[in-house]
Amino acid sequence: MPSTTTTLRCRSARRRTAVAAAVITTGLLLTACSGDDGDDSGRDGSDASSGTTISHIHGVDIGPSDGLLYVATHDGIYTPGPKGEPRLVGDRKDDFMGFTIAANGTFLASGHPAPGRDAPANLGLIESTDAGKTWKDKSLTGEVDFHSLDHAHDKVYGYDSTNGLLRVSGDGVTWEKRGPLKALDIAVSPADPDTVLATTESGLTRSTDGGRTFGGGDAKPLMAFLDWTGPNALYGIDPSGAVSLSADGGKSWRKTGTVPGGGPQALTAVDARRLVAATQDGVYESTDGGRTFTKRLAVTSGGDH
Repeated sequence: MPSTTTTLRCRSARRRTAVAAAVITTGLLLTACSGDDGDDSGRDGSDASSGTTISHIHGVDIGPSDGLLYVATHDGIYTPGPKGEPRLVGDRKDDFMGFTIAANGTFLASGHPAPGRDAPANLGLIESTDAGKTWKDKSLTGEVDFHSLDHAHDKVYGYDSTNGLLRVSGDGVTWEKRGPLKALDIAVSPADPDTVLATTESGLTRSTDGGRTFGGGDAKPLMAFLDWTGPNALYGIDPSGAVSLSADGGKSWRKTGTVPGGGPQALTAVDARRLVAATQDGVYESTDGGRTFTKRLAVTSGGDH
């Protein structure tokens, strides 16, 4: 029988999947769990020496100081090893849900503890200042599971999936509750701290007052994930994996290409030309604005869980 911690992790995963299922009409399972709290030897995220495979990706980003690719998964954070194999960063195999790297190199994340680890079911906001090797509790421990995090204008913006709202903090410790929201991903304008976009089952929704209120969703186009890297460079990826660019803050879009591997699991825009996206069979990188992609890391689809 699964432990209480595992059951809570699965319930939270199902909550995110419920939103994703409405958004991802192609049947993509963005978040899942097996419900098995037993031996880890056959689970995704096992030691590299035994042939690691990864799945259930919740975030991807590039370290600003080391240039390494970091992949946040259901079973820890991984980076490609010398031969491109998944290599566990640090020793924590927590379920990293929300994940982002601030411009100063600080890792910010949320999620749930690994099975058997003595910790609250919701990690709140956790922080790493050594590129994911060690982590410390920052705030809201046991209270909140952030499913999406964005760091912009020296603030942390987090979608609190536990309570269905947006939270904003200037120091990662004291939070202001903003408006109600049911979203899969959020993105903050790099030019305006009050402009926040979110992907919902009804399409993109926009706030112009810092997330205190959101307008109705615009069903066209239907996006799964967003990242806003410059005033004229808002990228979105739709349920089929098609990548589009908006130069006017999401009012109009131009398709640039398609990520291989089926439905998307995560997206980050490093700059106006460099993108990283996770799909059902790999983590891919583009250096030409999404026209072409190169596989950086193999992924095992989590759709059969």
